[in-house]
Order: sequence, then C-alpha cells, then structure tokens
Amino acid sequence: MVFCNDALTGIHIVISGGCGAIGVGIVEKLMAHGANLTVNDILPDQQAMDRLSQTGINPAQIHYVKADLTDTDETDMLVGVARERFGPIHVALCHIGMVIPKPLLKYKAEEWDETMAVNVRTAFLLGSAVSRSMLKDGVKGHLIFTTSWVADVPWPEIGPYNASKAAMKQLMRSFARELADKGIRANAVAPGIVSVGLAKQQWDTDPIYRARAEKAIPLGVMQPLDSVANAFLFLSSSAADYMTGTVLLVDGGCSLYPMDDT
Repeated sequence: MVFCNDALTGIHIVISGGCGAIGVGIVEKLMAHGANLTVNDILPDQQAMDRLSQTGINPAQIHYVKADLTDTDETDMLVGVARERFGPIHVALCHIGMVIPKPLLKYKAEEWDETMAVNVRTAFLLGSAVSRSMLKDGVKGHLIFTTSWVADVPWPEIGPYNASKAAMKQLMRSFARELADKGIRANAVAPGIVSVGLAKQQWDTDPIYRARAEKAIPLGVMQPLDSVANAFLFLSSSAADYMTGTVLLVDGGCSLYPMDDT
C-alpha cells in the first residue's frame, strides 16, 4: 500500500469489534501507519491483549476497553475512557458485527433481535456518542461503518445479516447527511468474502458453501485480509477528506451479478 508509515500520526481512532479476525488486521494496519487506537470488544482484558499482541503492537499506541456497545451507558463510558487516554477522537470505526448462518425461515425472533442489536444498534450508539464528542472537542471527524456487499445482493441463509447491513448503509448516509455542515463525515467499507473468520471456516469445511462462494467471486480467490485493512487505512487518512455518504466497495466483484444458476 502506497502510504507513508506516518500517514496517520496524531490520529486517534476508536474501533468496535477490534479483537475479531478482521478487526485485528485493521488495528495492525492503522497502528503501522502511526495511529493511536482505542480498541473495544467484549473479551476479558488479558484475552484481548493476548490476541492483539500477536500482531506485534506497540503498547504505547493502543488501549483496550471492554464494553457492551448495545448499552448506552457502556458506550458513553468507552468514549470517555478513550478521550482520557488519547485525547479527542478523530475517527470512529463502527465495525463490530455478528452473523448466525441458517435459513431465514428457521430464525427465531430472538436471533433477529440479537443480530440487529449487535450490528445496527451498536453502530448507532457509537456513531452518536463519538459525534457528540467530536462536536464538543471541535473535531472535524469521520465515522466509518463496516457494511457488506450483501447489503445490496442478499447472500443465502444469512437474511437478518443482509438486512442489518442494508440498515447500516442507510444509517451511515443519515449521519453523513445530518452532520456534514458540522464538519463530521460518514462513509462505509463494504468487504466481500474475506479469507478469515467464519467465512474461511465455512470455505474449508462446507463444500456447498465453497461452491457457492467460488461462483460469487469474479476475481476467483477469497478476499485477502490486507485488502480490507487497506480500505480502512485509505478512509482514515487525509486522502479521503472529500468523501462523505459513500460506500467503498472492496468485494472482488461479488456484487456485479447474481449468483443464481441461469
């Protein structure tokens, strides 16, 4: 990636879900380019730091905060602790997400509610809390949401996830529309079928999933984690200063056409 190693020096970034398979890759990339990161997840402190330490982090650049961002008070606590540690927040990555793979008609209402709470409610609460903090500090900041290509092209057997990512896309655009005149921007990264986490596990163990996924990726290979992290690096940098209300689609072409047999 053609960015100077100090491209994010002086930038304070908060990321939710930063200890997940994709989150760790994003954290590593942003730190490598000079950012200070407040990393949030729901893992115990030691387990989270053990996972983050595998990337060779500089402890001076990172602060882990355990918090459940479906809860308003805990979200506000996260923002307050982040400001105390690294000062005003410049970028917030509303990244945390979950998926329960099963046919739509087998979903329970409680599973729908959980998916919407983790994927959409947390994005709203963190985006709102950080925006208020930015306004208080006079920061022309940036909210970045992790959506997905499936917000527009539904992937089978993850219906609530598809719907949650579509909701996040509109939430992002609403933040962008309402906060532009206050100097706060909002954009999203929409990855494809990434070669880590649940997608990689299904790719390796479920022949039906693999056949469907192989058909869905025009570039022919699962998405490298580094390509996702590079998208966040770009949006977090000054190179994206004139972007707001936009989805940066980095999906290997998955959204180009339907997957159904013809």
